[in-house]
Amino acid sequence: MTLRIDSCTYSYRRWQRPILENFSYQVQPGMTILLGPNGAGKSTLLKLAASVTRPRSGSVTFDGMRSHAKKYRHAVAWMPQNITPMPSLTSREYVAYVGWLKGMNRRDAWAKAALALERVELADETDVKTNRLSGGQLRRIGVASALVHNARVLLLDEPTAGMDPHQRRVFRDILRSLAGEVSVLMSTHDVADLAEEANRITVIKKGRVVHDGNTDQFFAHTPPDTAPGRAAEGAYISLLTNHSSLPDQHRQSGDFSR
Repeated sequence: MTLRIDSCTYSYRRWQRPILENFSYQVQPGMTILLGPNGAGKSTLLKLAASVTRPRSGSVTFDGMRSHAKKYRHAVAWMPQNITPMPSLTSREYVAYVGWLKGMNRRDAWAKAALALERVELADETDVKTNRLSGGQLRRIGVASALVHNARVLLLDEPTAGMDPHQRRVFRDILRSLAGEVSVLMSTHDVADLAEEANRITVIKKGRVVHDGNTDQFFAHTPPDTAPGRAAEGAYISLLTNHSSLPDQHRQSGDFSR
């Protein structure tokens, strides 16, 4: 089952130049890292995929379901850059509430909220009010909120921003534990997030895909004179500098496997 974005055009205002134009993409199984400079269209892509916004033209589907369908929103979960805590709710109440909003009955949502918090290593924070959680813990609450209703695709917008190295490691270990269960598309500015658990790397620039492939294909773009330990950064800069877009036949078909 695949989440597909087919020939979508989107702009924040009709008289403005589109952020994405005739854009096609599909989320692959496993974990994909989404890279791109500010203004490249990463957040717009994620919002379209999450059905937070709708394209001016084109379609967004998952397993044939249109993005405005209730079943689509049940299958696809989105975590924005900033998660707003609800001071009146504990961690478990927050996650259960999201499950209820996604169509679960209250009993199932309450039971599965506890299991979801265990999956993201927050069992000890079950009864803690969400406004007392750290930024890293809130992001894990966001992942638990996706797991509680058995989402098939998890869309993460800059989830590791502001985390210290230990928090990043814990967060990435959690995502790795979801392999085979949930497809993950995670945008980031930090090439340090290109850990060994990532299956694919997608790079976009000015609303166009300039690379989409596995990690080996990404690192193949690293210049030979790159300093040790900076291979990911070198490959990323090389792609932004030397490639304007994929060939039209890849971009239009949504097949970027090369």
